[in-house]
Amino acid sequence: MSVPTTPRPDGDRDRLAAALADPARLSRRALDRLKMAHDASHYAMTPQAVATPVDAVEVGRLFAAAAAQGLPLTFRSGGTSLSGQASTTGLLVDTRRHFRDIEVLEDGARVRVGPGATVRAVNTRLARYGRKLGPDPASEVACTLGGVVANNSSGMACGIAANTYTTLDSLVLVLPSGTVVDSSAPDADARLRADEPELHEGLARLRERVRTTPGSVRTIERLYAMKNTMGYGVNSFLDHTAPVDILAHLAVGSEGTLGFVASVVLRTVPLEPHAMTGLLVFDDLAGATGALPDIVATGPATVELLDAAALRVGQRDPGADASLRRIDVREHAALLVEYQAGTAEAVARRAEQARPALEGLGASGPAELTADPGARARLWHTRKGLYATVAGARPRGTTALLEDVVVPVPELLPTCERLIGLFAEHGYHDSVVFGHAKDGNLHFMLTEDLSAGHSARLDAFTEDMVSLVLHHGGSLKAEHGTGRMMAGYVERQYGPELYAVMREVKALCDPAGVLAPGVLIARPGAPEPAVKVPLAVDDEVDDCVECGYCEPVCPSRDLTTTPRQRIALRREMARLRRAGEEATLREVEADFAYDAVDTCAVDGLCATACPLHINTGDLMKRLRGEAAGPVLRHGWAAAARHWGAATRAASTALTTADALPPALPAAATRLLRRLADPDVVPEWSRDLPPGGHRRAGRTPAPTARPEAARSEVVLFTSCTGTMFGAAPPGPGAGAALRAVCERAGVRLVAPESGSGLCCGTPWRSKGMGEGARAMEERTSAALWEATRGGELDVVCDAASCSEGLRTTLARTPPPGGAGSVRVRDAVELAATDLLGALPPPRRVGRLVLHPTCSTTRLGVDEHLRRVAEAVAEEVVVPAAAGCCGFAGDRGLLHPELTASATRAEAAEVEGLTADAYVSANRTCELGMTRATGRDYRHVVELLEQTTRPRPGPHGGGTDQPPR
Repeated sequence: MSVPTTPRPDGDRDRLAAALADPARLSRRALDRLKMAHDASHYAMTPQAVATPVDAVEVGRLFAAAAAQGLPLTFRSGGTSLSGQASTTGLLVDTRRHFRDIEVLEDGARVRVGPGATVRAVNTRLARYGRKLGPDPASEVACTLGGVVANNSSGMACGIAANTYTTLDSLVLVLPSGTVVDSSAPDADARLRADEPELHEGLARLRERVRTTPGSVRTIERLYAMKNTMGYGVNSFLDHTAPVDILAHLAVGSEGTLGFVASVVLRTVPLEPHAMTGLLVFDDLAGATGALPDIVATGPATVELLDAAALRVGQRDPGADASLRRIDVREHAALLVEYQAGTAEAVARRAEQARPALEGLGASGPAELTADPGARARLWHTRKGLYATVAGARPRGTTALLEDVVVPVPELLPTCERLIGLFAEHGYHDSVVFGHAKDGNLHFMLTEDLSAGHSARLDAFTEDMVSLVLHHGGSLKAEHGTGRMMAGYVERQYGPELYAVMREVKALCDPAGVLAPGVLIARPGAPEPAVKVPLAVDDEVDDCVECGYCEPVCPSRDLTTTPRQRIALRREMARLRRAGEEATLREVEADFAYDAVDTCAVDGLCATACPLHINTGDLMKRLRGEAAGPVLRHGWAAAARHWGAATRAASTALTTADALPPALPAAATRLLRRLADPDVVPEWSRDLPPGGHRRAGRTPAPTARPEAARSEVVLFTSCTGTMFGAAPPGPGAGAALRAVCERAGVRLVAPESGSGLCCGTPWRSKGMGEGARAMEERTSAALWEATRGGELDVVCDAASCSEGLRTTLARTPPPGGAGSVRVRDAVELAATDLLGALPPPRRVGRLVLHPTCSTTRLGVDEHLRRVAEAVAEEVVVPAAAGCCGFAGDRGLLHPELTASATRAEAAEVEGLTADAYVSANRTCELGMTRATGRDYRHVVELLEQTTRPRPGPHGGGTDQPPR
């Protein structure tokens, strides 16, 4: 029976809320339920409530409360699962918000991780020890260890030798009864026998049943010789003897249906950072698959298959490598081969040893391997971008479906050929096949119209595909988990005997059937879950496939909503509007204003993580503009005409506030925010500095470069330096940049009316189109003149403004056209032009570095690091570093956004002692100073300080900062 999506009575609500120390962590708001109704799968299931526990004890209490009222309970962490295992119409338990602890053990040989930590976050910690996790899923930026364990994840390189099951050391499992099982305890099995006697005895009985049934043993040995995530991991009954060890390994791949994995200890594998990669092209699939045995014998880390359709899709990408572009694709297929090693020399030797075998494969092109980072990145971009390219090209309103199967490698060719035939027979003409060829693991993509709630065509295709894979001795799921999608086929793959064993495992662990009913084990007669109908709502985001890759980089992810959730809510509001559910629509719209629009940092980091490069901030900017009243729009338009005066007024206000007793300006702004819109009136706090200095006026650009200057650039100083004073005792980024340029022989030119110019970001971030256009036109014209028609580069002293200037020049090109004026950030100039011309810096000891969202989007993080390494003996980038959420004025309007965004990074910094704290943008420095209590300044200020001439014996030089 389908569980209703409307909230239950107050008594039940109180019971669930009482399970949590803070009842506010149980939400029944329509907005919270609807935003969590969407994950990466194509199912649409709205929970009755969303709980956010902080520890295993609270999870145990939620188990009891849910069981008492017969409410299904399902876990959600990264939400990247594709098969519906993280969706429910009951109680959804969010384990992403907390449970992110990472503890490196034994110098990286093992690691203890909470289910909310992402694979990338764990690998970032392990990289310091030359180690990494064995599982290497393509979704590592967003998928969490909870999902990795729940789905027995593997990936491109690890196969079954280093997947989650194989590298499991121990785990802590909370059973539906509330019993906590720590499999690492010396007496863990005895405790399980004492605490859960029926479970212990039942697992021992099933172990003997499986081991004494020859057919079961043969099936297990066959299916688990390859990747296989269908059903429960019944190979545990052959691989382990003690019931507690069997239970721990059954939990791997159980998709949250047996209990809650509160933490896991995994054995790690060596990190091999050096690689050589090549694309081997064959005339047809037979040639590619026939070459696999010889290639695998050379010991590659990965061998990825791309069929002819995948190659054609890859050629559409403007960033595709030349080796792909030059193929005249007919029936071709290709293998993307990569060798990895710990050093450049070792990988070169490995590639050289493989070369004779590769050259003898009969490929239709050269068997070339490259270590060039750019070429390798382009090849992998093609492979990893297939999903995005196909999904992005799908017709609006259709759903992209990504599936995976596995067959023994010798069966790969006939399976591929017949699968491609099935696409044609069922009318899926734009489908592609790719996958992890050395494992026999195929991925395929197709698009389907699910607007009717289901598709008879998809059902028919699935039946044919199932018959094909099982006929060739394969598994219907290799990596993505059984979920709801394939639960009905588990018995068909394993047979009735092993399926009966699986059903008994479920009954032993979860006798009430509370955990994720319908996931992994089918419920005969249960209605089909609802599916998403992706309504077209906004051009900026309509291509979104809700994969969730954007969520870990979003600064508001722990405060309100993520980019995926903002998009999901726009779609839900359209659905509610179409369905005439006006009351719910009004409720969601009212909450959406703050939860989605006001607290979006519009930093664009979501676009860097999105496979389709969707910038949800663009939508939020437009919505802000549409919501703004005429007074606000006119005010910002006027500010564009008088920006120099506006920034000086802000500077004067901050200086005045700094001179007053702190309670006065704090109380005044709090009162104003209560009387007016808090998204318009900033909040003053005592951590804000006094105002800064007025920007320098115009320096005329000579018609020719002065003889004494090594080079010449146009300096565009950020208005944030006028509004916000420098961190003591530094001179500020602009003054520091002028000083180091003078020392390095670089002449600076300032544009005319420089104090009245701006990069345009303040207007664009608020959707103020009129003011943005006016400022863009004035700034573009001024830079064209100052650069002598694009002859000189423009350099800016704040990363966000460097990014803003590039946007301005792209939106409003100067007379020379787009790209005719080049904008460089100060850290790029320092790294490439200044360091070699300056005196050797007198390095400080340890430096803590905060990369900004703009340095990431500009692609200058490596330049930033190079400058930091030039001025410090040790550079520490906190593993949790991310966008600070200050976002221009968001930190003044919504300080809770910065507090949430910086919490994890600030906790890391709290445990460090350093000589300097640096970044590359004044407002980011303010955000990190507020979060940590340490004075952050621009890295160029430290470069100026450490290269400043010392006072000489005859009075030469100075150790005073520039003014």
